[in-house]
Amino acid sequence: MASRWLGVVVSGDKVTIVDAEVPDTGPLVIQADESWPLQQGERVPAYVVMAQQVSNYVTENRIKLAVVKASAVSLGGTKKAHLESAELRGVVMAALGTITNVELRSKGVISKTFGKRKVDAYVKDDGFWQKECVGQLRSGSREAAMVLLAARKPK
Repeated sequence: MASRWLGVVVSGDKVTIVDAEVPDTGPLVIQADESWPLQQGERVPAYVVMAQQVSNYVTENRIKLAVVKASAVSLGGTKKAHLESAELRGVVMAALGTITNVELRSKGVISKTFGKRKVDAYVKDDGFWQKECVGQLRSGSREAAMVLLAARKPK
């Protein structure tokens, strides 16, 4: 029986979620594909709002597992935007962790363990996504769906 999982990618001041029914085999059934921008203004109140939005979504949709794309090392050096994105990822993970199970998946590990290609090659492959997902999935949300596919595979 399929259960509802949430794939989450935090980039900059935006949280992208893909909510899907995840069967043991076969395509993901996309229930929602959304991007939630961090509200403008002071960051602390904006984090509180985001945490509440995440908590409400997970509770209302009975999400059984959230899979978050983990932080990665910045080859160009760590800048303020990179740190702020990591802060937001932490807020999202904490909100998720109070309600459901959470797993972290790094792009590098997925590239080594998911199949024969790197994540970016899968992300660009329209045919792959037509086979792996039923429902509307924006091309910019494919990494959030990819963490779900990777989490479904045995570790």
